[in-house]
Amino acid sequence: MNASESKKYAIVINTFKCLDCKACMIACKVENDLPQGFWRNWVRYPGSDPEKRTHFQPGQCMQCDEPSCVAACPVGATYKQVGGLVVIDSGKCIGCGNCVTACPYGARYRNPVKRIADKCDFCQHRLEQGEDPACVETCPTKARVFGDLNDPHSQVSKLLKKENLVQVVNPVVNTKPSIYYVKGTRPVDWPVLPTLPGGVHMPTEFWKRSA
Repeated sequence: MNASESKKYAIVINTFKCLDCKACMIACKVENDLPQGFWRNWVRYPGSDPEKRTHFQPGQCMQCDEPSCVAACPVGATYKQVGGLVVIDSGKCIGCGNCVTACPYGARYRNPVKRIADKCDFCQHRLEQGEDPACVETCPTKARVFGDLNDPHSQVSKLLKKENLVQVVNPVVNTKPSIYYVKGTRPVDWPVLPTLPGGVHMPTEFWKRSA
């Protein structure tokens, strides 16, 4: 078994530590050269009533163990690497949008410049250099903790054993996400929980609006 086969990347989020400074969003946008108005990660609120906002909600692609986006891609452009990282092959993506509508977390979008699907990939290029994702690296309070769950010495592995961690599971389909929240700090209301259609469809009108 090589190094990549033995890895299982994950992020543990403690929302009580989030200050809503948006440093993670800016770092991700700059690091990955994202188009104006589009983001790979986010910080949202747990409710519409300002008086009930007790903590913020950082989020991003869940890097699922059983990703519905991979199953939805007709050309294999979205695939799961050995080691569990879900990525997009920009050379294969045809911009059909199946993966965007299939994601139960609303974590994908169509890049209006490249005209292909895009999402967080844990800054794959940084991982290959032994660096943490930009959002993790830049967070001043370390609300996001990144690491390899298969490494017993990693911080995420220790948190998984020490803390009572929970996952945000879509009520329609359990894709087994690799983003964990410290219990009591997980999102109260997930921002996007769409009901998946009976079959994957081609969102023609969506692409027309995004063109």
